[in-house]
This record gives sequence, structure tokens and C-alpha cells, in this order.
Amino acid sequence: MQEDKKVTIVVMQGPTGVGKTRAALDLAGVLPVEIINADSMQVYRGMDIGTSKPDASQQTLVPHHLFSIAEPDEDFSAADYLRLGRAAIDDITARGRIPLVVGGTGLYVQVLLHGLSLAPGGDARNRHLLRQQDPAALYARLQACDPQSAVRIHPRDTLRIVRALEVFMSTGTTLSAHHAAHRFRPAPYNAVRLCLSRARAELYERINERVQQMFEEGFIAEVRALLERGIAADAKPMQAIGYRHALMYLRGECSLDETVRCMQRDTRNLAKRQFTWLRRIGQAQWINLPQDQALIAPCIKKALNNS
Repeated sequence: MQEDKKVTIVVMQGPTGVGKTRAALDLAGVLPVEIINADSMQVYRGMDIGTSKPDASQQTLVPHHLFSIAEPDEDFSAADYLRLGRAAIDDITARGRIPLVVGGTGLYVQVLLHGLSLAPGGDARNRHLLRQQDPAALYARLQACDPQSAVRIHPRDTLRIVRALEVFMSTGTTLSAHHAAHRFRPAPYNAVRLCLSRARAELYERINERVQQMFEEGFIAEVRALLERGIAADAKPMQAIGYRHALMYLRGECSLDETVRCMQRDTRNLAKRQFTWLRRIGQAQWINLPQDQALIAPCIKKALNNS
């Protein structure tokens, strides 16, 4: 496929709390875009407040795709996202509009642009042995053998830690090396990539305020409703930041004030890890908010004209 025959899409990434939703909606006011979700938690129904999902009024302003499309106890994979994401792009472009991919999940953007990773399959014996070990020890082992994967995987995400260690034990090559090779596969789209940023102190303050607002808007009630629907407390989405904190509160393991404080701290740490990952993206235009907000639309218009 020749470069000038590729479909052009816009990808807007940034750490949690930076202001991606607001920037995307503002862009929709000046360009014929439709928003495609690239946040791995916002695909789930009923997980709205804790994921900062665009609310109903925001979603009426511009078409939104791949929000609230799976149940929290459903096995929604990167392959599912790839299939649905590319179908959404085809649908949007067929109607003469511009796909705007928005989200903080790097894996979703990666598979959308380059397809699924060719990392090898697992080894059941190694997987079993790893699962018997202390999660903290597993994460320390990952930091030693594959520090790049350790940066992007949360210390509590035992499933992904085991996967990375399993690949290394089976092949002698790190999972990050497999992913690095994967990044050089040709992309089926011309992607205009924007990374949104803010001064660190300002971003952290925004995160603190947003977490506080979540609880004021009924976050605990949202988590309680998920449990009442039969969503298991150990379902993978329920172990994400915010939801696992709320579960600890509902079990009486910590006070509400401590729950808020810990959720704020862990969300700030997530933003820090996301910054580290985003800095590795090549050919991305960094937009520093709020001072560079007005540059977003001209930057995209210029890229679209060139394509």
C-alpha cells in the first residue's frame, strides 16, 4: 500500500488527568472528527465515574465509538479492540469524517496502528511456577530482567508480570524487545500523533481534584452497583486503580479518607509511568496544556493537508 493511499487518522494520547476528553471535544468543534476510545477501562459498561468516561451530554456533542461495549466480567482482549477499532475507522472514513483515537492505553494504540504483537506463546509449566510466587518478588524479578516492561506494567498486575517473565524464560528475549521489533511493522494508516502534557505539579493537582470529585459524584455507589450486578470483586477490571481502592473501603479495610488518599497517590504514579512510556514515541507532536491548546487544530489541519 502506497503511503499516499493510506487513510489518515488522528491519535491523541496523554497521561491520565491531562485533559484529553476536553481537548477532543474542542477539536470536534472545528474539524469533522468522530472519537474512538483507546482507554482499556472505558470499554466496560457501568464503569463510568471511576474511569472518567465522557458523560451522556458530552457524547451527544460528537459521535463516540467503543465506549461501554463490554461487561466487566467479559474477556475483552487486544484482539477484540483491534477488530472493533479498525471497523470503526472504516465506518468513519467511509462517511467522509476523520477518526480521532483518544486514550491513555498504549497497547490499544499500538495494536490499532501495527496489529497484534508476534510475541511467542506461553509455557504452561513456567506460568504455573511463576503464579506460585509472591507478586512483589515477581515484580522485582521483572525489574531486573526486563526494566522496560516493568515501567509500563503496574506492580499489582500479576497477570501481565507473569506473561512478561514467561516470555523471557521461554525465549531468552524480553517482552519489551518483542514489542520494540513489533513497532517497526508498517502501519496501515497515516497517523497524526499528538501527546498532551502539563506541568507535573499542575497535573498532579488536577488528579487529586478529579479523584475527590469522583467520590462526590457517587463512585462508591457505582462500585457497589457493580457488585450487586454480580461482577466479581476479583474480575480484572475491578482490580484497576480506583476500583480496587473502593473495594478495600467496602470491605472495611480502610477509611474513606485513606481510600481517597491512596487512590490519588496511585493515580499520580500511573501518570508518571504513562509519561515515561509516551516519551518513547517517535514522530509525535507534544502539546503543552494549557498554553499550547490553540496549536492542536492547526497542527492537525496542516498534517491533513499534507496527506
